[in-house]
Amino acid sequence: MSTDRAYARAGVDTGRSGRALEGLVGVLAGIDSGRRSRSVLSSGHYASVLALDDRTGLALATDGVGTKIIVAEALGRLDTVGIDCVAMNANDLVCVGAEPIALLDYIAVEEADAERLTAIAEGLAAGAEAAGIEIPGGELAQLPELVRGHPSPYGFDLVGTCAGIVALDRMVTGEAVEPGDAVIGVPSTGVHSNGLTLARRVLPDLDEAPAELGGRTVGEELLLPTAIYVRGVLALLAAPEVEVRGLAHITGDGLLNLLRLHAEVGYRIDAPLAPPAIFDLIARRGEVTPAELYEVFNMGCGFCCVVPAGQASVAVELLEEHHRGAAVVGSVTAAAGVVELPGQGLVGDRAGGFATT
Repeated sequence: MSTDRAYARAGVDTGRSGRALEGLVGVLAGIDSGRRSRSVLSSGHYASVLALDDRTGLALATDGVGTKIIVAEALGRLDTVGIDCVAMNANDLVCVGAEPIALLDYIAVEEADAERLTAIAEGLAAGAEAAGIEIPGGELAQLPELVRGHPSPYGFDLVGTCAGIVALDRMVTGEAVEPGDAVIGVPSTGVHSNGLTLARRVLPDLDEAPAELGGRTVGEELLLPTAIYVRGVLALLAAPEVEVRGLAHITGDGLLNLLRLHAEVGYRIDAPLAPPAIFDLIARRGEVTPAELYEVFNMGCGFCCVVPAGQASVAVELLEEHHRGAAVVGSVTAAAGVVELPGQGLVGDRAGGFATT
């Protein structure tokens, strides 16, 4: 992906971070534990799966909330970012067909404050209940030399690690996806927890209430919690009349996340979900191109499910019970490694990102 873009100028160079990640993964992949590896999924999918026995897998995912925390600190509103922490982890975990069962949280603080920690815990509890999981424990670290708030001394970071169970013969890896399958999009609730560095740079006044946001301030809009898709996806996985072939949490890299599925196919998204107004505002204020918007943000689609075309209407109906607005957004193609957005004049791959056609 080009580094001469708004996100890179805001301080996040996704191309450079991708190259750095390759080195990290390369070293960790060479670990010799002294016994046969239990890992049954290669690196790069949404979650790791370790075989507990011949039938059952332990699924693991870890993620944080990112610079959305800066918005929460600035507004003094900490009761929603816990929802984001649960969502970022549980949504990833369910992508392999696993049922999330628990999350452990890690909170690093500049200064321990009971009221603020209680507010963070309220968000974690709300997220856990929405995902149907427990939070049996975690860790609190006081790190005043490392953590600086916006404002100080109220800085914190929030990370979670989610665990779940999956039957090894029911894992969803994407390998079964084939050309002609339908791609169903499930609406996002806004920016979610990716691209906040760019959004904050473009919209620095968190108290501004642009007409496009329907009465909400920029800060309120950016703090809208990430949607938790777990219950809807689990219902889809349990439906005997639907074969779920691929599941994708649409986070950083946008719809290019579909290419994380293990299939030599491409995707044509010719009926994308309507993007919320915040994305048009970011585009206009920051002169951000459509190519970069669709690389950085979810653009209104927070999750995708891939099913056989003949089962798409049933799948949409099931998902709509949990997330109104779910719809078929496109189809699978034979153009391996390529995501097409013909209505936006974009085509992209994991290496180069989106570009205009």
